[in-house]
Amino acid sequence: MRFRSEQHLRRQDDIRAAREQGNRIDCGAFTIWWRLPAGTQPESLPRVGVVASIAAVGPSVQRSRVKRRLRELFRLQQSRLPRGCDLLLVARAAVNRWQFPELEKKFIEACGKIATAAAARK
Repeated sequence: MRFRSEQHLRRQDDIRAAREQGNRIDCGAFTIWWRLPAGTQPESLPRVGVVASIAAVGPSVQRSRVKRRLRELFRLQQSRLPRGCDLLLVARAAVNRWQFPELEKKFIEACGKIATAAAARK
């Protein structure tokens, strides 16, 4: 499935809301903050924002690689997420040391937790 431009969390208000009003899942090499905004349309696609700080990840080359890897995880596994879900992926230094299949396994586990929690809210 494609990663569409409308699936990017770009506005600072959306990113702040995901962190302040959302729930947190620790995945080892990265942290996921997620929320289901009130009044989301059932047909709306999940959205994602990726954060990789200099302090946590390192120089720009490493930060760019981390963001590409995390966006690719989202692109491949977005069908596992509830519709209208907002995710904020916060990278840690370990994300560049882990193999992609390990990252994918952790992300899939987190998607399962998110889907279960979202279904319980309905």
